[in-house]
Amino acid sequence: MLQYASLTGFLRTILIILLVWYGIKILSRIFAPVLMRYVAKKAEQKFGGQFNQYQQPEPKKKKEGEISIDKMPNEKTSSNKKVGEYVDYEEID
Repeated sequence: MLQYASLTGFLRTILIILLVWYGIKILSRIFAPVLMRYVAKKAEQKFGGQFNQYQQPEPKKKKEGEISIDKMPNEKTSSNKKVGEYVDYEEID
């Protein structure tokens, strides 16, 4: 047997779809800022943790007049005079 859709059933379906659509729009306007703050906070914690992991520890407090050398300069510094090689070329018209 063949069944036909009634006009009231069709209108009810359209009405339900519209109500769900507008309900989602209203709820997203309410909860989207809260959700975005939560996501931004989690991302900040994640990236901040990675940044703090690579930071160097704070230098120790020194007494006044105390001298310390953090890095010794390299005694052996050589400069390479040969930077590259010359390539001869011709212009083509």
